[in-house]
Amino acid sequence: MSVRGKLFHIMLRYRHLLKGQLNPEVIDNRTSIEKLRHDTDATAAGLVKKIENVTYSKADYSSIYAEWVVPEKAPTDKVVLYFHGGGFVMGNARSHRNIVGNFVKRLGIKALVFDYRLAPEHPAPAAVCDAVAIYKWLLEQGYRPENIAFAGDSAGGGIELAAMIKCKDDGMQMPAVCAAFSPCTDMTLSGDSHITRAKADPCIPKGANETFLSYYVGKGDPKHPYASPLFGDLYGLPPVMIQVGNDETLRDDSIRFAEKAKHAGVEVKIKVWTGMFHCFPLLAPMFPEATEALNETCVFLREKLKMK
Repeated sequence: MSVRGKLFHIMLRYRHLLKGQLNPEVIDNRTSIEKLRHDTDATAAGLVKKIENVTYSKADYSSIYAEWVVPEKAPTDKVVLYFHGGGFVMGNARSHRNIVGNFVKRLGIKALVFDYRLAPEHPAPAAVCDAVAIYKWLLEQGYRPENIAFAGDSAGGGIELAAMIKCKDDGMQMPAVCAAFSPCTDMTLSGDSHITRAKADPCIPKGANETFLSYYVGKGDPKHPYASPLFGDLYGLPPVMIQVGNDETLRDDSIRFAEKAKHAGVEVKIKVWTGMFHCFPLLAPMFPEATEALNETCVFLREKLKMK
């Protein structure tokens, strides 16, 4: 583990002190979702800076807000449909501008990022239905499935995997490839890492997984594949790349999904990074592990999209 990686790990673990708080944040059903959303957007606004040679523009899609993130010299026929994270309850296309802009600049392909409906107002499968609808719109715009990649982080990673299952159920053609950063795939919280990695995880506040996932499931079935893709029929999914840290409570959501997908005949590449934390590749190029993981992901996507 690099020195910079260790420093980020420490900074995340003790970020409450940087905010003037003596104790780490705890999330439960008394936590204000509106305040979380406001704070997330405010933090993102402070972090978002102009990335050279990347442009942002509102997409001509009427159902929900979506925007194009386009690096210079990107091919016109290829696109990444990006699923933002945020625990299923917060985040949006605007808050992820810096993340997606940095990603697509490295990848060399434009992205379409969209504001799927959030829990608890809109529990599963609302977000998955939104995802399938905008994917269908992309196809209607003339983009071919073999030129479309799905990518997403955390909650967005789980939604993209569930969306592919729904696409298959609906008889739609699959995208060419999928990349997921620390995806949340199991709403039942049955993975051992929720216990074994709880002390090691520097990112996810105590109670956050339980609270956010209960909001996302609502009154539905936590094992329904459109909520928990881990429990779906994974046969026929496109190639999948998963990047996950060993020091995160959601680690087993990635490992178990990858194992099940492989058994279903899906091409899966997964890497579990020692000492790394939730969605760390999206912090590239701030420390070597993040840069290496994001570069690996870009190589995988470009290969499956048949880019030179």
